[in-house]
Amino acid sequence: MSLDLYTPDISALAVGNPFPDRLADATGSAERRSPICGSRVTVDVRLDEDGRVAAVGTQVRACLLGQASSTLMARHVVGRSVDELEAARDALTAWLAGEGGAPDWPGLTIFTPGLKLTARHPSIRLAFEAAADAAAQARDGAPR
Repeated sequence: MSLDLYTPDISALAVGNPFPDRLADATGSAERRSPICGSRVTVDVRLDEDGRVAAVGTQVRACLLGQASSTLMARHVVGRSVDELEAARDALTAWLAGEGGAPDWPGLTIFTPGLKLTARHPSIRLAFEAAADAAAQARDGAPR
């Protein structure tokens, strides 16, 4: 039942994003939108000289799940490499599709009740897709 997914913990995550504003000096930026619910997440990043996320900003106009997922991404993205972000995105996508175990990213198992609710998967993936693409853009120096 979808109500099992909308828990107080998910609600608390939805309002806990530590980086709720756009990043003025971003070197990479990406927006992703869910065609199902219209949720939209923009992630801005700036990489350090080692190619790791030094700063992040977000603009989240999303449903509860998109907001909660954005918070989990934002809380743990600083210090991650592009490869780590792409691996997290791919692991999340595989897990939601039933093709792998839970991703190695803090807190994502909170979405376990949503594994069978495939219409909710795009909202959960948005922030991770945008973060990986923004970081790759910053690394490559070109829009993706």
